[in-house]
Amino acid sequence: MSRPLHGVRVIDLTRLLPGAYATQLLVDLGADVIKIEDPRGGDGMRRFGTPFDLVNRGKKSITLDLRSPDARPVLEALLTSADVAVHSFRPSTSRRLGVDVEALHAKYPRLICASITGFGYSGPRVETAAHDINYRALAGQLARGSTGSPRAPGPLIADIGAAMQAAIGILAALVERQRSGAGAVVDAPIVEAARVWTNFPDTDDLESACYTLYETADGQWLALGALETKFWRGFCERIGRPDFVPRQRERDIPELRAILRSKRRDEWLRIFEGADVCLTPVLGVGQIPPGDEEPQPGPTLGADTDAVLAGIGVNAPWRDRLRSAGVI
Repeated sequence: MSRPLHGVRVIDLTRLLPGAYATQLLVDLGADVIKIEDPRGGDGMRRFGTPFDLVNRGKKSITLDLRSPDARPVLEALLTSADVAVHSFRPSTSRRLGVDVEALHAKYPRLICASITGFGYSGPRVETAAHDINYRALAGQLARGSTGSPRAPGPLIADIGAAMQAAIGILAALVERQRSGAGAVVDAPIVEAARVWTNFPDTDDLESACYTLYETADGQWLALGALETKFWRGFCERIGRPDFVPRQRERDIPELRAILRSKRRDEWLRIFEGADVCLTPVLGVGQIPPGDEEPQPGPTLGADTDAVLAGIGVNAPWRDRLRSAGVI
């Protein structure tokens, strides 16, 4: 696999999903990501187990209490060695901790200074606490549909969308730095990501006989995504019902549901083996499709503290003092 960001060092000051996924995308491209966590428990996402691992694998974890004055020389040494710094604090918190993007950009002119904020840096909500459900509510996404009632949100797409926008912004800034030699400021407001994602259709908008879920005889499910006529025709022919081809855009075909409930899921998968029709099993959370690799775990809290700090000149006696004071 290509690792175009090999040699790029990222200081990850973020918490929870948006920042973690943004820097995970950089890890997957070869970056060396150092995750800085509070020594008193670390990233709150750790309590979720597997989701933490999914967006923190391959990173280094060090503990550092950013609120302590003794942490400042360590943080500055880390930033001096870095290409990118990312935080997800509210503007007032980032300023209080001395990691706001403007201050970092002024002190480290080659550094890419990125932030993932809720509402950006202007407007009435810049300091408002919110999570994915709130951003999506404000973006109009939860009111979509024909029932007239708000619907519960699915995957955290505002958080995920902001993470992707932050990663893209960082990559663009790294390219620009190759030309100009100067760093840049990148911000990815989560509410803006929610608004962008609201503009796209979702599964409910596409729901039809050719694009839906079908239950099988054993209570398992199949996902059919035969939006293109060629896939739908192949599907109908494989089940021996070419007469269904003109009914592709109907909302539901009860006879088709009855047919798929006549056999077990694995029987249908054998019947459709090699067929080019966009049919897959519906797997449970944590189930790994055949041939896929098991996911790697994320780093244990502070596992890399000594090695990383030694690499930036924080010797053993200094580390011992910091550790006894609870700074690392």
